[in-house]
Amino acid sequence: MGFIITLILVGLVLIFAEILLIPGVGVAGVLGLLSMGGSCFYAFMEYGETTGAIVTAVNAVLIVALTIYVLRAKTWKRMSLETNITSKAVENVVLAVGDKGRTITRLAPMGSARFADCVVEVKALEGMIDPDSDVEVVLIEDGKIYVKVDY
Repeated sequence: MGFIITLILVGLVLIFAEILLIPGVGVAGVLGLLSMGGSCFYAFMEYGETTGAIVTAVNAVLIVALTIYVLRAKTWKRMSLETNITSKAVENVVLAVGDKGRTITRLAPMGSARFADCVVEVKALEGMIDPDSDVEVVLIEDGKIYVKVDY
């Protein structure tokens, strides 16, 4: 009887893991269903029809209870991330065409450059620009800043 209970518990854990932890893969869910089916089969073969029917009914009740528990809104609220992002992607940086700065990272073609006291993400107009190179702003379009090497 301990083997049957173990198969049922392993099946429930695998199905629970399939639903909440690794959805979409299917392996854990199939193994969980096989485990629970195996517990029914083993109960029928070793203990007879009455015990097999009881184990099958218990499995059905447990699966329905697990499904109801998983589909409740509180279950998903406990697992969801509740933090809000308050930062902004782009600060109000005042740059104009012709401003000169220095690259911090390699522009391949995107990277960071320092203009006065602010560091901004820039894009090389042509090719790649090595770090620690002097650059000049040549175009500002749709929030993107394009630079070229300043010789």
